[in-house]
Amino acid sequence: MVQLVAANHSAARSRPGQMKVLFVSNLFPDASAPGHGQINATVLHHLARHCEIRVIAPRPQLPFKSWRPRTPRAEDALFQPLYVRTFYVPKLGGPWNHRLMARALHEPVRRVRAEFQFDVVLGAWVYPDACALDLLDADLQAPVVAIAQGTDVHSYLHMPLRRHIIVQALSRAAATITRSRDLANRLRQAGVPFMKLRPIYNGVDTATFRPGDATALRRELDLPADRQIVLYVGNFLPVKNPLLLIGAHSRLCRTAGQPVELIMIGTGPLEAKARRLANSGGFGANVRLVGRKSPAEVARYMQAADVLCVPSKQEGVPNVILEAFACGLRVVATQVGGIPEVLDKDFLGRLVSSADVHALSQALDQTLATAPAHDAILGHAANFTWERTTERYLSVLEEVRWR
Repeated sequence: MVQLVAANHSAARSRPGQMKVLFVSNLFPDASAPGHGQINATVLHHLARHCEIRVIAPRPQLPFKSWRPRTPRAEDALFQPLYVRTFYVPKLGGPWNHRLMARALHEPVRRVRAEFQFDVVLGAWVYPDACALDLLDADLQAPVVAIAQGTDVHSYLHMPLRRHIIVQALSRAAATITRSRDLANRLRQAGVPFMKLRPIYNGVDTATFRPGDATALRRELDLPADRQIVLYVGNFLPVKNPLLLIGAHSRLCRTAGQPVELIMIGTGPLEAKARRLANSGGFGANVRLVGRKSPAEVARYMQAADVLCVPSKQEGVPNVILEAFACGLRVVATQVGGIPEVLDKDFLGRLVSSADVHALSQALDQTLATAPAHDAILGHAANFTWERTTERYLSVLEEVRWR
């Protein structure tokens, strides 16, 4: 089933010679899931200042589930998104899921092609999305640029069949944008031609993430003025490893001689277990799970905190780290994925081995014991603006458009 959402066509009217881009990915928001693929929507809004963009957003679901109509967020209506139902087979669907998605996309792509005549296709999430686009060459009639997000590469390259499908698809794509150099290296080692890989970091909304008055914000957020604050921002999922941080926080409170406040922003299946673990460690009163917050609210907590902690088991380059730097906040993180690419100077914080609770506790203690170099952190953060990111995306898209 395909759902067409009406939009204000004047908002997306093209200028003569303006590049037309078709974006295809399941990671794109709708009104019922406004945070789903938020980073992709942000990329598109920045590109839309230079390109005309349309969106097809497949929605994978099990065959026996009924289709629930989707509508876009108000700010995304200019992309005239098509929400497309596509079936998938869980666990054992490696040989078929990209084919099922390609079949579901066949007619929507032809329809958009007839009225939009796009120059380039941008597809985010390597499997099944980019691999489905690889099967639609005759329908697309335009070069495909894939975007490797992070989890897709980390999870699927370990699966021989999906690895083979991904390498074939990305080798035939015009280019693949990776959100870290680490992801590019992993794909190159898997067999994707090096010359087709383009690492581009995400940008930061510096109007939202910027330095603030920590004292005033602590009063507004009802946070203690006389304690140091460690902040966590992320989903409560095993790959994000929030339980490791709770264990490290308990150790930190014992060794520091006074309680340290831990504020945890996010939700997920490990949330109840996190609460139990915090209470069992004896410092549950100093752990606050405050749920999901908007970007503006996250920025306020960053401005009030002393250090951000990212204890993940695997990552690309988490935007939350770049956002912390833009607020002048130091980061203690595990040395995984692309994190060492951006947390590469001592004044930015510390890196520790993954899953080492003692090392994480010690790194937090050492960071909190020294004064932050706010100006140096902000200078580093200036390397990660949306203006720079947009320029690099446009460079790749223009390159393949005229190839």
